[in-house]
Amino acid sequence: MNPTGVSVLIPVKNEEANLPACLESVRWAEEVFVVDSQSTDGTTRVAEAAGAVVVQFHYQPGGPKKKNWSLANLPFGNEWVLIVDADERVPPELAAEIRQSAGRATGPDGYYLNRRLIFLGRWIRHCGWYPSWNLRLFRHRLGRYETVDVDAPHTGDNEVHEHVVLQGQAGYLRHDLLHHDYKSLFHYIERHNRYSDWDSAVYLNLRRQPVGQPDPLHGPLRRKRLLKRVWVRLPFRPLLRFLYMYIVRAGFLDGAAGWHFCLLASIHEYHISVKMRERRGRGR
Repeated sequence: MNPTGVSVLIPVKNEEANLPACLESVRWAEEVFVVDSQSTDGTTRVAEAAGAVVVQFHYQPGGPKKKNWSLANLPFGNEWVLIVDADERVPPELAAEIRQSAGRATGPDGYYLNRRLIFLGRWIRHCGWYPSWNLRLFRHRLGRYETVDVDAPHTGDNEVHEHVVLQGQAGYLRHDLLHHDYKSLFHYIERHNRYSDWDSAVYLNLRRQPVGQPDPLHGPLRRKRLLKRVWVRLPFRPLLRFLYMYIVRAGFLDGAAGWHFCLLASIHEYHISVKMRERRGRGR
């Protein structure tokens, strides 16, 4: 086990369009694992051509989902793991910072990366979407994704919106991780239809919990969970979502891309609300 080396984990399914740029951006890493869910496009061919190790994941209901399974079962040759989605890119300056941080003899056991979202060709700098901190680089034995037990079978075999719980201290890197999806809006909307299934189940769970219930998360994530317990109890959430993102968080400064992004976010919130009503009607 190399204590200063970095392994990259990329969970995928049908990511032929996004994967080449992602793999190119992590060529500096000592090893790259692409964990696939039986893609039907050229994902496997693209990954193997780039020299990545391709592992097929078969989800068993009730068992771990893709990222946690990978963290527990892949034969990592390095102590540090960087988790990157196929629609994300690691710019050279961030790559250098990652290698420098992992190479330190002392310091944090994990690092938050700030994601810069590119939507309709424009960086979304407002809307409450930047900064967007995600714990993506950590000593792989010390981090696992929080598991949330909800009835949402249509969301797939990958973790949705869960956070890494790190058994150690975390720091923050200065350079941004780029989030640039090369797929069309059709796929964006399709993906968020699945996400709203998940969110509707999570929202109902949160509404059943006292607002001040103790939480295993720490720092900003704990505050975010507390605010979400308040949020799920508010009326008119789709309208509030749009006004908060477009007016309060100045999404209008992101031009036409900001308008469409905020509108789609409010529609997503509406889908969550309707699916919550559907779930309650079914007694779920």
